[in-house]
Amino acid sequence: MVILITGVSSGIGLANAKKFIEKGHKVYGIATREFELEGLTYFRVDIRDGAKIKEVVDEIIKKEGKIDILINSAGMGISGAVEDTNLEDAKFMFDINFFGMFNITKEVIPHMRDNGFGRICNISSVAGVLPIAFQTFYSANKAAITMYTEGLNIELKPFNIRVIDFMPGDIKTGFTDSRRKNKSDSTHYGKRIDRSVSMMEKDERSGMSSEYVAKVMYKNIMKKRPPLRKVVGVKYKFFVFLSRLLPQKLINYILGKMYG
Repeated sequence: MVILITGVSSGIGLANAKKFIEKGHKVYGIATREFELEGLTYFRVDIRDGAKIKEVVDEIIKKEGKIDILINSAGMGISGAVEDTNLEDAKFMFDINFFGMFNITKEVIPHMRDNGFGRICNISSVAGVLPIAFQTFYSANKAAITMYTEGLNIELKPFNIRVIDFMPGDIKTGFTDSRRKNKSDSTHYGKRIDRSVSMMEKDERSGMSSEYVAKVMYKNIMKKRPPLRKVVGVKYKFFVFLSRLLPQKLINYILGKMYG
């Protein structure tokens, strides 16, 4: 199969590239920095650039004739109080995580439809179901990806194209260090922001490996009938399950105690 992965130079993207190469697939990747991985053909492109993305997809189609699987793993995060967040930072995150995903998906869909087969894999988060204080824009972004994935799956199902929403919990990757932190001298939140972000980062640094996430993704992507949603991590499955049973006010109270 022919695989295309965004954010391929690190984290989940890199782990998926290694897994699919190991399994004998032809893997292409998109990244914004230079790196090397044996068995991978990659393009140094910003996924916000729709014209460049189209060129990449056209080049792969010209060479391979198809793209079977698209894995949208490029992403970044921001933290801090909503009122202290710059509009530019919020837009930057959505441009990469959401509209960048849209740019490449839009270009790949027609080729998958012509081929009569496709798998589009998006990565949201448990944070899209359980809102995290001082990562509000990140939670909103991931919730948007979940709804986008489910709506798109309905649209594409008649063409034998399945869209999968992978929802991992805390993962140990470079994502933690690359998060943009909005600093403020505001006295209204006291040390709550520092405590909350420190707790989140501690959870992430002791979280699942990206290799484990890639293993789960590969197994589900290759299924004849892949799931619409897949929560990655046993304890996070439990958290999401509880979120469907407990009243929302109670959930927010618990999250407030943990992160608020």
